[in-house]
Amino acid sequence: MTTLDKNAIASVRPFPPEFLWGAATACYQIEGAVTADGRGPSIWDTFSHTPGAVWNGDTGDIACNHYHRMDEDLDLLQRLGVGAYRFSVAWPRVQPSGQGPANMRGLDFYRRLIDGLRRRDIEPTLTLYHWDLPQPLEDAGGWCVRDTAERFADYVDIVARALGTDVEHWITLNEPWCSSWLGYGAGEHAPGVKDIGKAAAANHHLLYAHGLAVPILRSAVPGAKVGITLNLGDHQPGSMHELDQAAAKRADGNLNRLFLEPVFHGRYPEDMLEHYRDVSPGFSVMRDGDLEVISQPIDFLGVNYYFPSTVIDASRESEARLAGYYVSPDVQFPDLNLRSIETPGRGKTSMDWEIKASGLTSLLVRIRDDYTDLPIYITENGAAFDDYVDPDNRVLDHNRVAYLQEHISAMHDALDAGVNVQGYFVWSLLDNFEWAFGYSRRFGIVWVDFPTGNRLPKESFHWYCETIRSNSVVYARSVGAE
Repeated sequence: MTTLDKNAIASVRPFPPEFLWGAATACYQIEGAVTADGRGPSIWDTFSHTPGAVWNGDTGDIACNHYHRMDEDLDLLQRLGVGAYRFSVAWPRVQPSGQGPANMRGLDFYRRLIDGLRRRDIEPTLTLYHWDLPQPLEDAGGWCVRDTAERFADYVDIVARALGTDVEHWITLNEPWCSSWLGYGAGEHAPGVKDIGKAAAANHHLLYAHGLAVPILRSAVPGAKVGITLNLGDHQPGSMHELDQAAAKRADGNLNRLFLEPVFHGRYPEDMLEHYRDVSPGFSVMRDGDLEVISQPIDFLGVNYYFPSTVIDASRESEARLAGYYVSPDVQFPDLNLRSIETPGRGKTSMDWEIKASGLTSLLVRIRDDYTDLPIYITENGAAFDDYVDPDNRVLDHNRVAYLQEHISAMHDALDAGVNVQGYFVWSLLDNFEWAFGYSRRFGIVWVDFPTGNRLPKESFHWYCETIRSNSVVYARSVGAE
């Protein structure tokens, strides 16, 4: 039972015996050592060193220094009891310029990582791209041009042949929506471009890169399980008004359907193609046969879920305010002509994200009903809160425990509904460089003291350890649960 609600009624909900519990990280967020052993610059190195791009001018130059503290972090994973660890390979470590021969010293780091996981009986789950495009490729056009997808295929071949003997689960891309729409549309992530037409082109080339990678992995790694990780959301209209209903459909089209439909149905949604018809280069970069490449069969889907979304048409903003709703001033994509509103009384994280665990259940059921019955892994789920170390050298992050408890139980609801959920990876193992928020947001179940690099497991670490050990969640409704 969560400490936030002592009067709640608790129930123990067991998971299937083969259910996979894990933790996740990303290379640029934790590794540091950005010039070590021949690593080249990535777009995030460039972006984080751009004045005003990242909170407080923070960079990933040191991050958690995982590159030099890898064994310590692997010991934490072993202590946690996870069956799998999801990590990403830094493309600039393997190919410093984004093309050409492999940098063996970079590959050796990941060989040591995988070997360390195997010795601790932890299954490696390898993500090939988590946003750190080599800067020379961005200089040549980045994900807005087709050549980058072809260079990605070469990189995938190198990594698969070098590391494939000891890795079964492969994720081609992490959250291509963020890479395309935040990176090239809103300009909030690297490379910091604000151009809707380029964002749409990047959307397509990222998915094309995924499609190119699938047969390469199958050829190089017999028995490989290949998937893609998408950040997906549960978009709800702020009212039954037809304009709000249409706004929710546009939001869903941009975040969800522009990725799910090409991957699973071999097509882009017609309403989204029409919406972006007049932007350049947009989806005009698509060539005959691309969708067949993108929609090749995969073995599993990775789902990242953090928060719900309630939207209204932008024209109804004044009405929403008069009705007592808080309307977010953040307009990432003006072309969508919508606004996000907050639900009164709903809890929020320090990212200012609302908490609605049932949104995960709804999303998973929808994926099953509309797209696929393939195995689904929750490849990221977690929350940032204002953690601190108390005088007894503890981090009592009760709010994170409640968040995880609610969302893992919501995942169990999806299992009960027949969704083929086979694993869960908490985000994140460590407090880390949180992209444009720098070090101001802490998602980890392990506290990192950034000046020293010292690690301290939080209360959520111990709670998750017990959840894994018992292979069950003790559920009690608490603040933010719905």
